[in-house]
Amino acid sequence: MVKSKRFVFARQFDGPPKESDFELVEEETPELKDGEILVESLFNSVDPYMRLYTRSLSTGITMIGEGCGRVIESKYSDFPVGTVVMHRYGWCTHAVLNAKEQDPQSPIRKAPADYPKDLPLSLLLGAVGMPGMTAYFGLLKLCDPKEGETVFVNGAAGAVGNLVGQIAKIKGCKAVGAAGSDAKVAWLKEIGFDAAFNYKTVSSLDAALKEAAPNGIDCYFDNVGADFTSTVLNHMNQFGRVAICGSISTYNDKDPAGRGPYPFVTILSKQLTVTGFIVLRWFPEWPQGMAQMVQWIKEGKIKHREHVTEGFENMPKAFMGMLVGENTGKAVVKV
Repeated sequence: MVKSKRFVFARQFDGPPKESDFELVEEETPELKDGEILVESLFNSVDPYMRLYTRSLSTGITMIGEGCGRVIESKYSDFPVGTVVMHRYGWCTHAVLNAKEQDPQSPIRKAPADYPKDLPLSLLLGAVGMPGMTAYFGLLKLCDPKEGETVFVNGAAGAVGNLVGQIAKIKGCKAVGAAGSDAKVAWLKEIGFDAAFNYKTVSSLDAALKEAAPNGIDCYFDNVGADFTSTVLNHMNQFGRVAICGSISTYNDKDPAGRGPYPFVTILSKQLTVTGFIVLRWFPEWPQGMAQMVQWIKEGKIKHREHVTEGFENMPKAFMGMLVGENTGKAVVKV
């Protein structure tokens, strides 16, 4: 048995999450049964979706989230000791998983056998993991960008947004991004965005979009939602495509439905295709997407950046910081 720590989702969030909404518990892991594996977490992820999904969770459970860890004990031959895996085992240092009878909604994923040794394993939670697949499939499957088109993404310096812009450039598009600080804007331009602006300091979002995308927007990858998106839709070109990935601007609202302007006439008149998505819909294709992202990283076409918080005890701080934009690139916790 191994001493394990986990964070319990102790109280429903009332507005922005607080440290008191979580409870740190220390316990011993149970002895393994046939078909089970014991995973020691190396990195734990913090992502915006966690804030949204907690609305429907019961308190008292382990806080949700994905981790990347190594098998340290096994009673299932398909997952020998030393295997690196990714799984939604939540905010914990160790997890006992049933590898023989897996939940298809929460599969245990092995790190690719040919994963480059010179790439950090934390990228399996970032550019080569769920955020990378979100950018890859969300943009290419739903927006289907064509060479010469303009792709706009908000939350552009986050785990998903920066990859959307870089993939757009690989596909021969103009990449435009919005981020929340001058330093983030500078980084976006450094990694290849054609235009970027600080949405917090511009006098008018409408004017900033006109300047950054004077020929209109063909593909919009939305991470923010609400009034921001209502404004962007006015700048879409005819037959534009919109991928709704997130709505982080509303996640702390007590009334997430909001009371913003209705966009339906704009969608109708511009004949837009607007699609919300959850990236697991393409799960069978993830190996292909992961291989492509690794190749682009090795070729220098995709640049990655991580915001690493040291220490498992700092999971709540990392989560709260990510929600207010303290991170540039993917936010992870090194256990």
